[in-house]
Amino acid sequence: MSLDDTDRRILRVLQRKGRISNAELAESVNLSASACHRRVQRLEADGYIRDYVALLNARKLGIPTTVFVEIKLSSQADELLEAFEKAVARVPDVLECHLMAGTADYILKIVAEDTEDFARIHRQYLTRLPGVAQMQSSFALRTVFKTTALPV
Repeated sequence: MSLDDTDRRILRVLQRKGRISNAELAESVNLSASACHRRVQRLEADGYIRDYVALLNARKLGIPTTVFVEIKLSSQADELLEAFEKAVARVPDVLECHLMAGTADYILKIVAEDTEDFARIHRQYLTRLPGVAQMQSSFALRTVFKTTALPV
């Protein structure tokens, strides 16, 4: 299925206002409520809409520190990559893990209370990940821009 301009307008609105009612969504994209509902159902069924979530305030939750960790593995063997990926997925403080091209094999995005909490995460989880040869951590000083909205 290809997306038309109306589908893209629906996706743009839903990315920013996931709790919008169907009637409000239909009005904002200039469709009838029933036509809008059918389109949203089709976008969900076809996998364009993966899920609906609440975005939480990390500062209010006491985990305002973002740390990016570059990881180099001891080898690129499939078994090691698989073991690393399974293990890192179980670390509760890791928000994202990306397999990279370039100098690092993986980049992790981690949230923590502060530097002491990150030291605990490092000791308790990161040093125990399989196959890690080298790690480099960088603390974000300030988030300049952040979005979850994809350009559609």
